[in-house]
Amino acid sequence: MKIKAIRILAAGGPDVMRLETIELPEPGRGQVRVRHAHVGVNFIDTYHRSGLYPLPLPSGIGLEAAGTVEALGEGVADLAVGDRVAYCSGPIGAYAEANNVAAARLVRLPPHLGTDAAAALMLKGLTVQYLFRQTYRLAPGETILFHAAAGGTGLIACQWAKHLGVTMIGTASSPEKAALARDHGCTHVIDSRREDVAKRVRELTDGQGVPVVYDGVGRDTFVASLDSLRPRGLLVSFGNASGPVTGVDLGILSAKGSLYVTRPTLATYTATTSALRAAADELFDLVGRGVIKPDITRRYPLAEARAAHAALQGRETVGALLLEPR
Repeated sequence: MKIKAIRILAAGGPDVMRLETIELPEPGRGQVRVRHAHVGVNFIDTYHRSGLYPLPLPSGIGLEAAGTVEALGEGVADLAVGDRVAYCSGPIGAYAEANNVAAARLVRLPPHLGTDAAAALMLKGLTVQYLFRQTYRLAPGETILFHAAAGGTGLIACQWAKHLGVTMIGTASSPEKAALARDHGCTHVIDSRREDVAKRVRELTDGQGVPVVYDGVGRDTFVASLDSLRPRGLLVSFGNASGPVTGVDLGILSAKGSLYVTRPTLATYTATTSALRAAADELFDLVGRGVIKPDITRRYPLAEARAAHAALQGRETVGALLLEPR
């Protein structure tokens, strides 16, 4: 069947993305065809487009979408045509009207969750789940530092941290973003453009530093993140919004207090179907109870994917961005 999809023929800026009509084959064994209602836009998509995370070209783009099962491949027994589902770990090609997805990588949506909320929450929400509940399991009363607290992932982190009884120190690049983070549960917000982040963290923790820093920004915040940690603290570097961290001398970790650094990915933490669905169950439960509310701030037609990427990389956005194929 023919569908419209965003394709990239070469790595580069937002202008390399093109809306094309392509042939989508029938779903193969173990796959289903998902008709997309909403598609999530995430920073990792910009890494794929730019070539930071290289893709075989030409290629589709996008990892996250929600919609309805339209056709079943051979051997699929736990899903049915008409089921509402979502995915966030590929296959690449979510910026499209439909996609063939392995049934094992899909989660069925509960009645209380719309496809727009699912597309806004899956990748970002499951990222917070593995960060807070698996990479470093937070406990009530702890204090943490979370960079880019007003971003799509950050706003979910604000709500989740508050629910856990955790004091979250966030960073934001403007007073408006700082206010938004506070409104979502962030206890303290540091203006990253005007304040010394590590100094403020020390002031807020009586000179001790924090046990864990969650850093999705990368190059621009790496040193400040290390300097915000207490001895034997953990830096969780989970993104590269400002560029990758390179050329690191491991001796800096001993000099700053026998620190730990990890570079986790959602793919690793949800590598099995059971792990994926258990993480999604926890996320969906919190959404159903009103603990976490999706914050969708911009919606774009599929054909305007370039504009969505430009806004995201220009740090013009807060909350979640969606593409709408129809």
